[in-house]
Parts: sequence; structure tokens; C-alpha cells
Amino acid sequence: MDWIAIVSGFGIGAIIGMTGVGGGSLMTPLLIGVFRLAPAVAIGTDLWFAAVTKSGGAWAHQRQGHVDHRITALLLAGSLPAAMATIALMHATGVTKAWAGALTVALGIALLLTALTVAYRSAWHAVGLRLERWLGGPRQAPLTAAAGALLGVLVSLSSIGAGAVGATLILLLYPRLPAQRLVGIDIAHAVPLTLVAGIGHATLGHIEWPLLIALLAGSLPGIWLGARLTRSLPERVVRLLLCGSLVTAGLKVIA
Repeated sequence: MDWIAIVSGFGIGAIIGMTGVGGGSLMTPLLIGVFRLAPAVAIGTDLWFAAVTKSGGAWAHQRQGHVDHRITALLLAGSLPAAMATIALMHATGVTKAWAGALTVALGIALLLTALTVAYRSAWHAVGLRLERWLGGPRQAPLTAAAGALLGVLVSLSSIGAGAVGATLILLLYPRLPAQRLVGIDIAHAVPLTLVAGIGHATLGHIEWPLLIALLAGSLPGIWLGARLTRSLPERVVRLLLCGSLVTAGLKVIA
């Protein structure tokens, strides 16, 4: 199973390197379907996987000046309290069968949302420009914090959403952001959010540590290779394959 985990981590890492998204979206269904982890343990393990794999990207974007600290802070002002409140509620009630069912449904919905955001990435920019009059100005800051709160709950319940869904929400609220800054903000926000949610799941005993280490060992060279492959593979082909995988996984989890 160690070799399977390393190869799986390599494959997920390559997808992250090629597309910038899809790591958590594919990792959690993989942990449930292949490694037979309970949904809660799969979610907790994936949160730590995301926090570690995205840390390098966040540091690189920070050094290149791609991170808008004001927008990132507004997102975190909503997402971190929401994540901690969600984990606290799980602690208070215990992870009952009802919670297990809620986690599974949240995971399936998050997968389908991610597929939708990836498939129509360019269309969201046009929508954001049309809504700029209503979403901009004094409403922009509280709406950004509210978007962060939504992501905090979604990520804590499913481990999914900090990447593609987060980027789409930022794009809707800030449609004139350059692409590099959009990606930089998204990754810089995802790292502390997944880390806080991951720590919360760790306190609930939802981490499979040996498996996590093996997955990370495979993912780092996979990310490096995936970043190089982006020059030779058409983005539309990669996005189509990714969306198909996300929809299939989402429907299977919900069913």
C-alpha cells in the first residue's frame, strides 16, 4: 500500500502542477475508494495534504508579489472563524452517523461545484464584470468576508473548495484582478485555512499519518513534472479530463 500511496500522490501532484486545482477534489474520493478510509478520516488526511503541498506555491507567489494581503486578510477573517466553529460543533456533538452522512453529502456537493467552476472558468469572469456595480464599492469587503466564511464551512466539512471554488468567488468579487494575483490570493488563503481545519480534524483523530507521509513523498516530484507538462498538453484537454473525473467522483460519493 505504501507504493500505491506514493504512485497516487505522484498522480495527484502532477494534476496539481498541470491545472493548479484538483488535488483535494480527487484526493478525498481516492482515499475513500482506494484506501477505504472513512469519510471523516479521508477529509482530515486530505486537509493536511493540501496544506503541505500548497505551502511552496504560496511562498513562491508571495516572493513574486502576487498576493494581495488585504483581500487575503478579508477572506481569512471569514474562513478561519467559520472553520473553527464547524470543528467546535463536531467536537460538541461527536461525529455521529448524522455527521458522517452530512460529511459525505458535503463532499459530493463540493466535488460537483468544483467541476462546475473548472468547466466554466472563463464565463465566471464575464459574470463578475456584469455584477461589479452591485458587488463592488462598500459591499465588497463584507461580501469577501462572507465568501471566506462559506469556504471555511465547506472546506471543514469536505476538505474541498479552497482551490477552484475559492478562486471563482474571488473572481466574481474582483473581476479586474490580474490572473497571477488571483492565483496568489487563492493559494495564500488556502494554506492557513486547510491547516486550521486540518488541526481541528487531527484533534478528532481523523488523520491517517503514515498514509499521508507516503502520499506527500509521491506528490512533490509529481507537482514538478506536472508544471513542466503544462507546456505540451492543451489546457482544454486537461480541464475536460479533470471535470469528467470530478463529476464521476461527486455522483458516486452522493450515491
